[in-house]
Amino acid sequence: MNASRVRSFWAAIGSLGAATLASCTSPAETYFDNGQELARAGFIAHAADTTARYTMLNQLPPSLLTFRPIPDGGKIYLFADPISCTCVYMGNESSYQRLIHTSKLNRRLTRTILTPAEMATENRQNSASWDWTAWAPSADPGANQPKHVTGASW
Repeated sequence: MNASRVRSFWAAIGSLGAATLASCTSPAETYFDNGQELARAGFIAHAADTTARYTMLNQLPPSLLTFRPIPDGGKIYLFADPISCTCVYMGNESSYQRLIHTSKLNRRLTRTILTPAEMATENRQNSASWDWTAWAPSADPGANQPKHVTGASW
């Protein structure tokens, strides 16, 4: 084999490798994409930065949109993101409707949205009480209060 053919062979292998790597995506990329779509629809990310909030984050199905009832009889739609932000995205009915409209355009997002019947079933299966007071601004941790830190201890 002459030197020219060897260089061509290795150039082709290098191009194939680069194309393969370019097509790979990070496992967390889906979470980041979902967070962007939720934010565009009007959902607000609330950090699970206290023990109570972190416990409630873990009561939700990860990476699936569901809801919890609120005292006035309405619903708040919730999306638990334990990977990219350790937070819960919260949105009202209009945010939910915008997200549904967006999901019709973005098929990948559809996989993260439970149907209303599935959401109701998930609510019945989760018998743990949802504590809305833990998410109130007055419950935000101060500088001297313990916070949950992913991957660390207090």
